[in-house]
Amino acid sequence: MSLNKKIISLIKRKRMKLAIAESCTGGMLSSAITSVSGSSKVFTMGLITYSNQAKTSILKVPKKIIKKYGAVSVQCCLSMVNNLSKISKAKSCVSITGIAGPKGGSKQKPVGLVYIGIKVGKKVVVNKCYFKNKGRIFIQKQTVKKTLNLLAQLIKRDS
Repeated sequence: MSLNKKIISLIKRKRMKLAIAESCTGGMLSSAITSVSGSSKVFTMGLITYSNQAKTSILKVPKKIIKKYGAVSVQCCLSMVNNLSKISKAKSCVSITGIAGPKGGSKQKPVGLVYIGIKVGKKVVVNKCYFKNKGRIFIQKQTVKKTLNLLAQLIKRDS
């Protein structure tokens, strides 16, 4: 069974709902989830909050967080996942923000830096990941794969 099918099955069994807010993956994670038949029973929403303006107006990320730490930061990712949880009322939420490249990176925040926020019940985890800069699509696909793995682990641990 593929990982996305496994996640749908786990979420169904736990009678949860799933919501996703993604930036650098541009909807790829939501697409992986909705490609599974029966996902409509658990998937409530997928938001692509690509711009800073979308992060602040839709996800209510405080402008001061983006100004002080940047959109690609633990603080922004945490705010995204916590606010998505409030907006969606879903018990399992995911937020992704990062730099898929090929441009936009810096010494402090290189291309391939991605933050993945996952909230299952009351537990919130933000993972900082560095993916090799093997191109934009590679980074996006690696992010989705990593997110699905992390989400499956956290849902299994939730009781």
